[in-house]
Amino acid sequence: MASSTEQYVDPAVSRVKFDREIAEYFSNEVHYRSRGWFVVKADWPVVDVVMASSKTNPPTIVTAVQFDYTNYDAAPPSVRLIDPFSGRILLSKELPTRLPRTVPGPETVLPGGVKAQMNTVQELMQAHSPEAIPFLCIAGVKEYHDHPGHSGDPWELHRSAGGGRLVRLLEAISKYGLEPVTGLSVNLVPQVTFSVTDPPL
Repeated sequence: MASSTEQYVDPAVSRVKFDREIAEYFSNEVHYRSRGWFVVKADWPVVDVVMASSKTNPPTIVTAVQFDYTNYDAAPPSVRLIDPFSGRILLSKELPTRLPRTVPGPETVLPGGVKAQMNTVQELMQAHSPEAIPFLCIAGVKEYHDHPGHSGDPWELHRSAGGGRLVRLLEAISKYGLEPVTGLSVNLVPQVTFSVTDPPL
């Protein structure tokens, strides 16, 4: 899919930085492939990566991700989960994973004065409705920094630290979307079927 964002940075500069991200990935491509990461498209400014689990038998495609590096690194990359076969950007209701992570919840006081802290689940893929295109809610992603709720955490605070680097973002998606996969489970539902035949003569 071509980028839908207007290129306002000098394309030559942005292309060099894009090529640097691709080169960094392929410098360690054997290792990343062993982890289930497969770059299937790297055509500036877009990179498509299919992520598969080797823990299942047979190995299973878990998700696919599209990174759009238009205007990088004056702006962070856009990150979307896509259909691994067509490349179509997925709606929230179509996501194969919402990238759940466990975070500490509020501390509560139990009877007897015992303090306890319950963990809560936070989904890194966020959307306003099932029909909306979700975004990866972490620093270093265009949609995160464009969101008004994150106005106090601008891209400039993360840019020099490599917040939008391809491998760094893949690490986050792998940690919460790929590594938790441990196997396949098949549920069989017994059904009684009938065939209609002519009555005996």
